[in-house]
Amino acid sequence: MRFGTAITKSNHQHLAAQPSALAVGKSDPGREIRCTVDWSEGALYGEHIWFETSVSGESCYVGEQNCVARTLQKSAARKKCGACKIVVHTNCIEQLEKINFRCKPSFRESGSRNLREPPIVRHHWVHRRRQDGRCRQCGKGFQQKFAFHSKEIVAISCSWCKQAYHNKVTCFMLQHIGEACSLGAHASVIVPPTWIIRARRPQVTCLATPYTLTETRWKPFIVKPIPSQHLKPLLVFVNPKSGGNQGTKIIQTFLWCLNPRQVFDLSQGGPKEGLEMYRKIPNLRILACGGDGTVGWILSTLDQLQLSPQPPVAILPLGTGNDLARTLNWGGGYTDEPISKILSHVEDGNVVQLDRWNLIVEPNLEACQEEKDEQQTDKLPLDVFNNYFSLGFDAHVTLEFHESREANPEKFNSRFRNKMFYAGTAFSDFLMGSSKDLAKHIKVVCDGTDLTSKVQELKLQCLVFLNIPRYCAGTMPWGNPSEHRDFEPQRHDDGYIEVIGFTMTSLATLQVGGHGVRLNQCREVTLTTNKSIPMQVDGEPCRLAPSIIRISLRNQANMVQKTKRRTSIPLLNDQLPVPEQLHIHVSRISMLDYEALHYDKEKLKEASIPLGIIVVPGDSDLETCRSHIERLQEVKREFSEAYKSLKSLYRVFAATTADRFYRIDRAQEHLNYVTDLSQDELFILDPDLISSQWPILLHGVPLSPAPLSAPAPARRILFAPCCLFQLRALHEQGADLTALDSSGRSLIHHAVEVGSKEIVKYIIDNVPTEVLDATEKENGETALHRAASRRQRTICHYLVEAGASLMKTDLQGDTPKNCAEKSEDQDLADYLGNRQHFQMIQREDQETAV
Repeated sequence: MRFGTAITKSNHQHLAAQPSALAVGKSDPGREIRCTVDWSEGALYGEHIWFETSVSGESCYVGEQNCVARTLQKSAARKKCGACKIVVHTNCIEQLEKINFRCKPSFRESGSRNLREPPIVRHHWVHRRRQDGRCRQCGKGFQQKFAFHSKEIVAISCSWCKQAYHNKVTCFMLQHIGEACSLGAHASVIVPPTWIIRARRPQVTCLATPYTLTETRWKPFIVKPIPSQHLKPLLVFVNPKSGGNQGTKIIQTFLWCLNPRQVFDLSQGGPKEGLEMYRKIPNLRILACGGDGTVGWILSTLDQLQLSPQPPVAILPLGTGNDLARTLNWGGGYTDEPISKILSHVEDGNVVQLDRWNLIVEPNLEACQEEKDEQQTDKLPLDVFNNYFSLGFDAHVTLEFHESREANPEKFNSRFRNKMFYAGTAFSDFLMGSSKDLAKHIKVVCDGTDLTSKVQELKLQCLVFLNIPRYCAGTMPWGNPSEHRDFEPQRHDDGYIEVIGFTMTSLATLQVGGHGVRLNQCREVTLTTNKSIPMQVDGEPCRLAPSIIRISLRNQANMVQKTKRRTSIPLLNDQLPVPEQLHIHVSRISMLDYEALHYDKEKLKEASIPLGIIVVPGDSDLETCRSHIERLQEVKREFSEAYKSLKSLYRVFAATTADRFYRIDRAQEHLNYVTDLSQDELFILDPDLISSQWPILLHGVPLSPAPLSAPAPARRILFAPCCLFQLRALHEQGADLTALDSSGRSLIHHAVEVGSKEIVKYIIDNVPTEVLDATEKENGETALHRAASRRQRTICHYLVEAGASLMKTDLQGDTPKNCAEKSEDQDLADYLGNRQHFQMIQREDQETAV
């Protein structure tokens, strides 16, 4: 018997419980193609979950004989199943019924026979034309076929446990087909399909409860868990609107790694239905994939459902601020860490408590009645906060941004444009002093102590009631008060809230390690306002009418804090013992190389520059490795300048135990053992290092300044250096940063070509403004023209803020805005157009003044 036939015929037997005729019956030809899990009464057993895909090298899974697109001899759109990862033409989806291939089953039927049989999950075998890893039987890798449309099956793998075998009689044997599946490395967090049962609709009799009441209580699916102290089942809630397109991609990854019925898209009705269905599962954990607002949404829903005990919530940060995620060690944003590693951290994380605070608002009847503005409201957007509640300058900036986005959403469709608008709003508010009189219109009482006079004396323009140490994308406004012993260090579980005041100066120093004025640590706050004031609750802004606001402790939520673990990625085989010492080769990689090649492990290795070897204990974490890397400069004096520049800039990431590179955030280095990542190689991401794809020497001229004894005109750098520390060293030796080469190009022209933001910034800070508008001879372009043509947004921002002209035209009559439009970057073109208009107004004002 051919294995392909055997597997196909066994696909309806992945569970021990035989599905009923309804379950395995053919799907309705007119049924819509689903891209989400079907929780309705009409859900099909083994139904695929389809997503659009641009994969072109994969053959259609139904095979040549059944492929409709091949019969029509024309190209067709393809779809990929998120749960079993097969790829078919959209027109061929119905053909899967002919070969009797269904997706991995996510539930079982409720028939009496099915419930009596033992709850065993069986393998779901799938043919693969491409397969990573090694064969479970022989231990050899899978030889990939390089033909563009290779039709040969190289492997047979299980969609549950991910075990894979060569498509050979000697590797994949008949007994594997009916074997029970272990569910793989993450079995402890997967909800087995045998727990989820399709419920039969109750029959209505004359003695039964009226149909309308029965109908409201009946649910198409019920969950009957089998408790075990070794299991920590996980519910995953993903907000696809967070983090650009990250949410949609992450949903597909979780559908592949877990049971599709434990992964919920929050845009399809929120978290309530999922939490209600799984409320009786013991040791349940929740993973919230989104921003801090998504986490607050889930915590509030848990409050409504009053689950006991309340399941702890872990965070996969996809938002922009992610202050709560930073506080609990989950980092400031998801980059490209393997989902397998994240699931392991969720499983092993410690459960900690998070204070949550009530906000009770009453109208202030004693305040002078104002004319009610359309934007003014009588209540706050949220009645509970987890991170912070603030009023004054920061809330005013957030409110203006929010109102502008609501009025013109099409103008706020990119993170770059949002940041530019936010920065501009903050600057204009700073000049206008919109919150300078805040202290005159509020009264603050903390645990019976009136702080109003202190707020007025300090002329505070912003007041923050902070529950967690992080605020405003990672800053720490409370600072470290242990030196003066006036206050206790801040905690998120002590039942106290920190009250902090800011002037414009202290707000500006937050990003460089400053902190606000510590006013109080208290359990209750009464805040009275006598005019409408901008406020924000966990980033949700409003303009609140004169009110009395009472802040008090609501409850404590269970959260999962990411901790250091001995094994970050679970292994199917026994783990190797940890050696006493590790000899690790350390290499540098540029940011440009990483962004271009991080999915090609071997090419990225070739692009790296060796630094040396460090010797560390076998149980070292990455923070220990960092200290050893910094001490390399004591061993190799010739690299001392390079290491000084690396000391605070590099980020560590590993490659040898993964199929590709992935970054590890600086704040999480102490949570990762080096042996979990690699035992022989570490790579550091160096922002100052120029990409290997750029020439180190431009125009063949060596990088060295003229002798200091030479006359001033000769002491010039004619070409861009290979990294920032070399440029700085040459400048300190007297090299001229304003020099032009024979084609009229300045150093900034060359830095723009290289794409180094750091070099551009250094030159801007050390040359007169007129150098920024130097035009090269060939096309008459300034550095800003070049940057706009290359869509280098940050460099354009640096040049514009430094005073580069936006009205200069090149030999074709194009301004920098026109160059951005030609390069099809409309966001950048709009930004340059706005700044060009601003420059024109400034010039007119100057001419009028003269």
